[in-house]
Amino acid sequence: MVVREGEDSGPPPLDLFLAIGLDRKTAENTLANTKVTSNLTAVIKEAGVTSGCDRAVGNLLYRVATEYPSSAAPAHRPTLLEYVVSSKIKKAAQLDAAFSFLVKVGAESFELKEFEEACGVGVNVSLEEIESTVSAVLDENMDAIQHSSINVGKLCGEVRKWQPWADAKVDMIDDKLRHLLGEKTETGDKKLLKKKKEKPAKTEEEMNPFSIFPQPEENYKVHTEIIYSDERPKLSAQNTMELLKAHLEKTGGKVLTRFPPEPNGYLHIGHAKAMFIDFGLAKERNGYCYLRFDDTNPEAEKREYIDHIQEIVQWLGWKPFKVTYSSDYFQELYDLAVRLIVKGLAYVDHQLPEEIKEFREKKMNSPWRDRPISESLKLFDDMRRGLIEEGKATLRLKQDMQSDNKNMYDLIAYRIKVVHDYTHCIVDSLENITHSLEFEISRPSYYWLLAALELYQPYVWEYSRLNISNTLNRLVMEKWVDGWDDPRLMTLAGLRRRGVSSTAINTFIRGLGITRSDNSLISLDRLEYHIREELHETAPRMMVVLHPLKVVVTNLDKESCMELEAKMRPDKDDASSSYKVPFTNVIYIERSDFRTKDSKDYYGLAPGKSVLLRYAFPIKCTNVIYEKDTENVIEIHAEYDPERKTKPKGVLHWISQPSPGVEPLKVEVRLFEKLFLSQNPAELEDWLSDLNPHSKEVIPDAYAVPALANAVVGDKFQFERLGYFAVDPDSKSEKLLFITTPAFAASVEVPIVVDPRRPLDPTRPVCNRPRGLPCIAPPPKKCKYYSKCPSGPPATKTDAAVPNINENN
Repeated sequence: MVVREGEDSGPPPLDLFLAIGLDRKTAENTLANTKVTSNLTAVIKEAGVTSGCDRAVGNLLYRVATEYPSSAAPAHRPTLLEYVVSSKIKKAAQLDAAFSFLVKVGAESFELKEFEEACGVGVNVSLEEIESTVSAVLDENMDAIQHSSINVGKLCGEVRKWQPWADAKVDMIDDKLRHLLGEKTETGDKKLLKKKKEKPAKTEEEMNPFSIFPQPEENYKVHTEIIYSDERPKLSAQNTMELLKAHLEKTGGKVLTRFPPEPNGYLHIGHAKAMFIDFGLAKERNGYCYLRFDDTNPEAEKREYIDHIQEIVQWLGWKPFKVTYSSDYFQELYDLAVRLIVKGLAYVDHQLPEEIKEFREKKMNSPWRDRPISESLKLFDDMRRGLIEEGKATLRLKQDMQSDNKNMYDLIAYRIKVVHDYTHCIVDSLENITHSLEFEISRPSYYWLLAALELYQPYVWEYSRLNISNTLNRLVMEKWVDGWDDPRLMTLAGLRRRGVSSTAINTFIRGLGITRSDNSLISLDRLEYHIREELHETAPRMMVVLHPLKVVVTNLDKESCMELEAKMRPDKDDASSSYKVPFTNVIYIERSDFRTKDSKDYYGLAPGKSVLLRYAFPIKCTNVIYEKDTENVIEIHAEYDPERKTKPKGVLHWISQPSPGVEPLKVEVRLFEKLFLSQNPAELEDWLSDLNPHSKEVIPDAYAVPALANAVVGDKFQFERLGYFAVDPDSKSEKLLFITTPAFAASVEVPIVVDPRRPLDPTRPVCNRPRGLPCIAPPPKKCKYYSKCPSGPPATKTDAAVPNINENN
């Protein structure tokens, strides 16, 4: 039964969540996500159930809080909640139907009758109707049933298709199957071995993503139709046969594309997609691709950016046909602007930016739109000669201020200096580009301008931007990061610095395909997958200890130094796949691999417990040395088993003194995590507050095996149980610097400590952070990965068997 409440501040969120039937574990996990907590609290109050409700209703309210579509109007949510609380909507299928209906209507009002029909409100399906549907589904699948190649779950799914508002009765289906086939036998109850499904043949587009593009000689069809808001006839933008013939004579029928970056910053991962399409299409068709710098904003442009762009294009494996600049065509652009004025298709305007914005919002013409042509010609010449102060006049195209497409709202061609919207399509035509990559909303203005000037019209292809949420310029200029090649940024320079290869990036981009959906936000996991795949095959394994804890092997002579063999590539047996490591009576392990109190599910070292040192011997802890007057562990005494008779479960990586009394090789290690805490900080009003305060950690004195002493900048390694690392350009002759590759860790080779008291967050994946890396959750928040946390706190005398995650994030 639902208990309704009036509007008040109400009890704390945890009490609210428990009151609607969430179990305590789910409720506590929900609190770890501030966005879900806020949404669910608001939904509960909006539904008027702060004193509680049935669990079935509560589960639906939880789904509304976490799944209410962003494209559905928030104003419709109270109506949906009223139907949920009154149990008019009581099934998951009904709620799904409600979501779909609200997305379809958007912000418009709707009739409740239509809503109820769409959601099956009041529909009662009788038992007889269900039986009839079940019988029909069984008849339809009889051949598969008799050959035991169909399961009950699939049959239930088909019943739901016919009767979406009824519960598919598993018992009823079982009874009918028993009636048809007899009782189950032991043999019949066993799952049949499934034949391995053959992968469907790849489509031509999957095998060759460029197959969708037409040939240059096919560019005579209508590109787009522009419908004016006034009495002007519809404009069908297309090349005349004369224009196309002249174009083909100049190009020889070759495909010509262009990659047109603005030299106002470093290239990011989104540019890699543009390059793949531009250069890739030209290469696939045996054509050419220009590298054109769109240098229409000189205040933001630097030679540094131009040099960087050329370097990155080459690094990704692309070779430009020619390097050009938009400024190469400034005279032609000016002459064409004069032609537009003469034709009555452009005018000089004196509106200020805020006035232009206001008039566009109101779809109103500028008061200077219909000024005499001669007047605009004179003023435009004054602009060219610098006689008009910048900001006091603009040249605007006379398009259609009442159009439904905002890019037809009399775009600005010149603000004293020429602007991008005017430049890029004209230069495309002047360079005889055959295929131009644009976004759909720009298509009408692109073709309007070329048609107005009677110029050749390239074939425009709209593709989705690749958005990976980083706002680069402000982060760099305000020094939130350490420059354009900061390893935390998604710049191509930053990725390269972290050891990401051009092959991995191009493979990632090719896997995305040439999508046309708008503004696709791609999870970084897909990029990281390709990076991991390549590094797994190419990066040799080495041992490094980030936070060393000294271990003295008491039953090994102080002057003794053994030379053991370690594997760089465990899957190979040749000599080139191994390296030598010393073993003396002083070794170092990760501080987090030792605890003063053992537990059943802990596999590290503890007093009286044994572990296996990777590639070496088992050791057993015999004594613990503490810092004077403190509980900090500074040294461990242990005995090794030279016969290797002990078979411990835990395996640790370690570093030894290279010879008695000599300190191991010191290296600096920088650990990087994702720069932002959320997946898409662009959705946040204050996205700077979403910066991860623990995105960078510097470990100045890690210990490494001697074999790493000869590493050079660009070398990549897998540090065992820690992850993948690359030698950074900031390395010095006296000390190497290693940085993590993108935010994932290599597979942990020892079992992970599991704390049964830490609730499992169902919304997050299980944590696989390697032992020795710090937890990323900033205090006092709970870590979202804490179902399996291998890191643990520093070793102390009072260590609990399970660390307190709230104090040791």
